[in-house]
Amino acid sequence: MSQQQASIFKRIGLFGGTFDPVHYGHLVLAECARYECELDRVIFIPSARPPHKHRETVLGENYRYEMVRLAIKDNPFFEVSKAEIDRPGYSYAIDTVRYFRFEYPEAEIYFITGLDALLDLKSWKDVGELIKLCRFITAVRPGFELKEDDERLKGLPAEFWRNLRVIEVPGLHISSTDLRYRIATGKPVRYLLPRPVEDYIREHGFYRE
Repeated sequence: MSQQQASIFKRIGLFGGTFDPVHYGHLVLAECARYECELDRVIFIPSARPPHKHRETVLGENYRYEMVRLAIKDNPFFEVSKAEIDRPGYSYAIDTVRYFRFEYPEAEIYFITGLDALLDLKSWKDVGELIKLCRFITAVRPGFELKEDDERLKGLPAEFWRNLRVIEVPGLHISSTDLRYRIATGKPVRYLLPRPVEDYIREHGFYRE
């Protein structure tokens, strides 16, 4: 990417995850974040070696990358990156944010995450530096209020709260775990994930017991 191309984007959303498989819940969160926070681009970043999951339980990273590519191909504001796939070692958020901070030196970097992951933020690697390098976007169900006195977030610096955006997203109640179970047991998954992803899973026989 040229320096001129990078300077076009003023607000970049980073959306990491295993995406095993990617589904409409992921896509709706990304689109809501893009709209609410006026992001120029949302970059999906499939994890290669997530530190919180056993590698043997996660589908190969290149397959998951391809599923994301298929899922977002018709959205000009979305792209998928191999930043974590091409990097050796575990997929830590801090390393990913450092990478994109270098790639987009003039842009505001937003890290998109679900509420459960955000509430575990204090356990993340180099969280103090992470808070300085990016802003956070987290999704909550309509009517939920995230409070600063939440025990799980106590002790985080004021800078974190100043730069946190909390957005409401429709409660689709779709999970990758449930999708894998449904596929393994022969239940339908149509309307839960994009049709090209469903076709790709079926063609390769993924998630079958």
